Amino acid sequence: MGLPSNLAPDEASPYWMNKGDNAWQLTAATLVGLQSVPGLIILYGGAVKKKWAVNSAFMALYAFASVLVCWVCWGYRLSFGDKLIPIWGKVNVALEQDYLLQQAFLGMFPNATMVFFQFVFAAITLILIAGALLGRMNFYAWMLFVPLWLTFSYTVGAFTIWSTNGWLSTAGLIDYSGGYVIHLSSGVAGFTAAYWVGPRLNKDRESFPPNNIILMLFGAGLLWMGWTGFNGGDPYVVSVDASLAVINTHVCAASSLLTWSLLDVIFFGKPSVIGAVQGMITGLVCITPAAGVVHNWAAIIMGMCSGSIPWYTMMVVHKKSELLQKVDDTMAVFHTHAVAGTLGGILTGLFANPHLCNLFYAKYAKYVGLFYAFHDGNYHTGFRQIGLQLIGVVFVIVLNVVMTSLVCIIVQFFVPLRMTEEDMEIGDEAAHGEEAYALWGDGERLSQAFGNVRSDYDDGVVRALPTKKGVQMV
Repeated sequence: MGLPSNLAPDEASPYWMNKGDNAWQLTAATLVGLQSVPGLIILYGGAVKKKWAVNSAFMALYAFASVLVCWVCWGYRLSFGDKLIPIWGKVNVALEQDYLLQQAFLGMFPNATMVFFQFVFAAITLILIAGALLGRMNFYAWMLFVPLWLTFSYTVGAFTIWSTNGWLSTAGLIDYSGGYVIHLSSGVAGFTAAYWVGPRLNKDRESFPPNNIILMLFGAGLLWMGWTGFNGGDPYVVSVDASLAVINTHVCAASSLLTWSLLDVIFFGKPSVIGAVQGMITGLVCITPAAGVVHNWAAIIMGMCSGSIPWYTMMVVHKKSELLQKVDDTMAVFHTHAVAGTLGGILTGLFANPHLCNLFYAKYAKYVGLFYAFHDGNYHTGFRQIGLQLIGVVFVIVLNVVMTSLVCIIVQFFVPLRMTEEDMEIGDEAAHGEEAYALWGDGERLSQAFGNVRSDYDDGVVRALPTKKGVQMV
């Protein structure tokens, strides 16, 4: 008896393709894409001063588009193609029809799906780096930085840790969905790039209030809900492990947000909305390397750690460290991604359950978290796992400090990395000839409608109001 027509293989649905897996993988990729466009566009646009809203959002939008073109032309095959060396693939394109319609290296779906799924991860990594550079980076320098960093840093990390032929992948490092490849990388690279670009204006560093907290929360919400695809898509199959990864993701994020807010109340007397968002992000980052290989109770513990340790590094260590004070990391990417990513990688080495690792890695069933190794008396395997997790941290840090520095040095040979002091005083209008909000008339600038009255104040105080007799200063 033959299969029903909706299940029978044909040219458009070959025998090796699972329609359910393919549908979920495309959905998960779209959810991750929505984290960037519009998620981080909105979050950045609302979290900065009004005069930087357009520039900050556009840095994210440009990176998304630029990464996609580079990804299909060379980035994907460098990250997941044939091995050139243990940390890098061979240069090739992912454009040919025959290649895109073949089965992917993992999963029961075509290369076209895998290329798109892996692209959205590469794109969000660059956009996270942008968070450390908001409010002063020359946009022309950013246009060069994105393809160069993608090519010489991201692809190396992705191949080494995620490719089935990569050095740390075959050694046994656990990075379920990007705690190392995306978050630790973006945190270290963002901090390094911020060092080379230089700081914002002093007055911007001293006072940089969000221009729209509600808009920022909308972007944060998209980021949180989009993480369903971020971690739920990485088993490459519609499985019980994907379901576990999703619930662990949200439980850890919620636990981290609550912990961060509680610490704000205890030490500052008030719960901060911005702090809650940071706690949410650190929870999402921390669970990412472990999402489908730890139990739900471990996700809660990880959330408590991610809501407290990055809080401490941001609120206490940062104020005492000369290096952290010197480098102007606009969105605190170092704390929310580098610290939280490192924390997640180490905790993964402690809490990884061997049965869940078997569900995810299959042939790599030897992966055992240190605590489970102690319970089973298999100390060597447990210490080996935690050692690999630490080696991965060191590798990613060295890779990104070196490659990000080289990219910044190369870029500054062609264009300045930092905007001029005069342009930074103005912001969006100097960089793009556009402003974020039109709050009067038909959208014309106040200076156009009423002469040379300044309209680019960021403190929310109205300096001029139109009246029947002209302009009244208030």
